[in-house]
Amino acid sequence: MRGWAGRHALTVLAVATAAILAVMLYLPVGIVFSQAVFSEGTPTLSAFRAVLADPFYTGALAGVLADPLAIGAHVEGVLEWLRAGAPVPRMGLFGFTAYQAALSTVASVLLGLPAAYVLATYEFRGRRTIRSLTILPFVLPGIMVAVGFYAMFGRDGTLNAALDFAGLGPVDFIGYSPLAVVIVAHAFYNAPLVARVTLAAWESVDRRAVETARSLGAGPGRAFRDVVVPQLLPAVLTGALLTFVFTFMTFPIVLALGGLGLATVEVWIYDRISQLAVAEAATLAVLETVLTLGLTYAYLRYESAQAGMSRGDASPAREPLFPDLRTALSARRLAVLAYGAVAVVVFVGPMASMVVGGVTDGGGFTLRHYRFLAERQATGAAYQTLPWPAIRNSLLFGVATLAVALPMGVTISVLTVRSRWGTAIDALAMVPLAVSGVVFGIGLLEGLVFGTDIGGFRLQVTGAAAIVAAHAVAAYPFVVRNVSPLLADLDPALVESARALGASRARALLDVELPLVASGIVAGAAFAFAISIGEFSSTVILASGSDAYTMPVAVERYLGRRNGPAIAMGTVLLVVTAASFVVVDRVGGRFEA
Repeated sequence: MRGWAGRHALTVLAVATAAILAVMLYLPVGIVFSQAVFSEGTPTLSAFRAVLADPFYTGALAGVLADPLAIGAHVEGVLEWLRAGAPVPRMGLFGFTAYQAALSTVASVLLGLPAAYVLATYEFRGRRTIRSLTILPFVLPGIMVAVGFYAMFGRDGTLNAALDFAGLGPVDFIGYSPLAVVIVAHAFYNAPLVARVTLAAWESVDRRAVETARSLGAGPGRAFRDVVVPQLLPAVLTGALLTFVFTFMTFPIVLALGGLGLATVEVWIYDRISQLAVAEAATLAVLETVLTLGLTYAYLRYESAQAGMSRGDASPAREPLFPDLRTALSARRLAVLAYGAVAVVVFVGPMASMVVGGVTDGGGFTLRHYRFLAERQATGAAYQTLPWPAIRNSLLFGVATLAVALPMGVTISVLTVRSRWGTAIDALAMVPLAVSGVVFGIGLLEGLVFGTDIGGFRLQVTGAAAIVAAHAVAAYPFVVRNVSPLLADLDPALVESARALGASRARALLDVELPLVASGIVAGAAFAFAISIGEFSSTVILASGSDAYTMPVAVERYLGRRNGPAIAMGTVLLVVTAASFVVVDRVGGRFEA
C-alpha cells in the first residue's frame, strides 16, 4: 500500500485538486457566465455585440468592434483623427480600467522593488520582522483600507495635521485628485506583493555568477545589469502582472474612494448586478476574464521561455545597513532613508491612522471602542458578533487553508513545469486571479449555497469546509507563482538521478525538489495565509450560521452600527495577523535552503 501511494501520490493530488477546482471555481463561475450566452434557454451573442459596440464600454474602438469588416470607413476615421491633431481618444470603461491599472502597476513596482532590494542586500535590526510584515497590507478588507486612507489623507487626517503643524495648511488630497489617491491605495495593497515575490527571487540569485562577472572585469553596475537583472526579471514581471490583474479588477477601493465617477469594469459589474441587469454584468465579466486570462497566458509563455536560467542556492552576503557614521552618509544609504520616509507615509501612515482612530473620538483619547468589544464578548448572546470567535475562526481557517492550498499549489507547479501541456495547465490554474470577485461571489451563492442539480443529485456546499476550500482556491495561485519559477530552474537530472536510485516520483519531489525551492514555498505560504485571513466575500456567503464569521466579517458587521468598534476590530485584525505572519516566516525560515 505504501509503495502504491508513493507511485501515485501526485496523481491522487492532481485529481483532488481538479475536484476542488471543479466544485468551488468552475461550477460557480460557469453558472454566472452562462447567463451571458443564454437567453431563455437559447444561445445568443447579442449581449456581447451590444457591449462591444457601445462607446461607453469600448470608447473609440466601438465603431471598429461594431463592424470590423468596414475597413475603408475605419481607415478614413483614423485619417480624420490624425488631421484633427491626434487628440486623446475616448477610452471607454475598459480603456479607463486598463489606464488606472497601468498607473497602479507602475506605482506598485516603483514602491515594491526598493523594499525587496533593501531586505535582500542589507542586514539591520528587525529585518526579519519587517520581512515578515511586508505582506500585512494584503489582509486588510478594502473598506478598512478606505477608512485608513481617509484617516491619513482626508482634510482632517494625519497628513494634514502634520502639514498644519509645519504651517503649510490643509490640503484636500482626496477631493483634489481622487484618482491619485486610488493609485496610492492600490500601491499600498500591491507593492508588498511585488516586494515579496521579487525578494524570494533576489535571495536565490546565483552569487557565484556575480563573482565570476566581477573577476572578469565587470563593475558592480555591469554585473548587476547583466547577471542579477535577468534572474530577477521573471519575478518582477510576475508581481507586475498580478498587480495589473488585481487593479484591473479593482472594486472596494475604487467604490469607496472614487465612487461611480471613477468606475472600473468591476465596479460597473457590481452596479449592473445591483440593478438586476445580470446578463449585462455576466457579459462584462466574461470579457474581463478573457482579457486577464490572455495577459496571464502571454506572461506564462514568457516565463516558460525563461526557464532553465541558472540560479544559486544562496544570495550574496548582506552588508550592514549603517555600520558607521561615514558609510551612513553615503548616497546609497541616504536613498534608502528617503525611501523609508516614503514608505512610512504610504504604508505605515494609513495603518497607524486607523489604529489611532480606534482609541480616539470627537472628544479625544478613549478606550470605549475596545470596551465595547470586551463587553460584547463577555455578555453577548449567540446571535451577536463576538470578537473571540472571529479571531479563532480566522486563524483556524488560515491554518486549514495552508494545509489545502500548499499541496494544490505544489501539485500544479509540478504539472506545469514537468508536463508538455504545462503552459495551458498553468493558464487554467490562474483562473482565480482572472475572475471577477463579484461574479465569483454570486456564483457561489447561486451554485453552492442555493444548491445545483447535477444528474439528479443535489449539490449544496456551505459551512467551514466550503469556506476553507474557497480560501484555498483563492490562495493556491500565489503558491504556484512563487514555486513554479524556482522549480523550473532546477536541473531535471537531479530528479532523474533520484529515480534511478529507486526513489518514487513523490519521494524525489519531497527529498530533492521541494528543499531546493523552500524559499518560494514559504513565500507562497505567507500569501496563502494572508489571503485566507483577509478574505471576505466567500466567507460571508458560505458561512452557514453565526458561528463561522471571521475578523473581516466582524469588521463589516460592526461598520453597520458605528465606525469606532469596526476600527477597533480592524486594529485587532492587524495585531493578530502581524503576529501570525512573523510566526509563519520564522517557522518557515527553518526549512529554507
